[in-house]
Amino acid sequence: MLNMFKAKIHRATITEANLNYVGSITIDKELMERANIIAGERVQIVNNNNGNRLETYVIEGERNSGIICLNGAAARLVQPGDTCIIIAYCWLLEEEAKTYTPNIVFVDENNKPVEVSHEEIHGNIR
Repeated sequence: MLNMFKAKIHRATITEANLNYVGSITIDKELMERANIIAGERVQIVNNNNGNRLETYVIEGERNSGIICLNGAAARLVQPGDTCIIIAYCWLLEEEAKTYTPNIVFVDENNKPVEVSHEEIHGNIR
């Protein structure tokens, strides 16, 4: 089994940081569906503003709300307005991994999806 890149929401804007919540990241349901990320799934969050990386699980947020909210202790690692990359991984057999294509959701400054891609090419900047 290989641990492979499954999905990504690219350059999402943090809308909230809620320290007094139990934990997790709340993500707009529309973004979750487009990326093929489900509630409870483990994700990695990479903060483009300060370089922090963390892992947590996903909670479904209101559809089309644009919400990207880090909850609990993770709230200390982000600020509203920061941009982040949310990455999900999956386990695949080697033969499956050779043909698997991830979902990459590109969003605008309001976390509205503008494009879904299935490949990353070195040198492409968004």
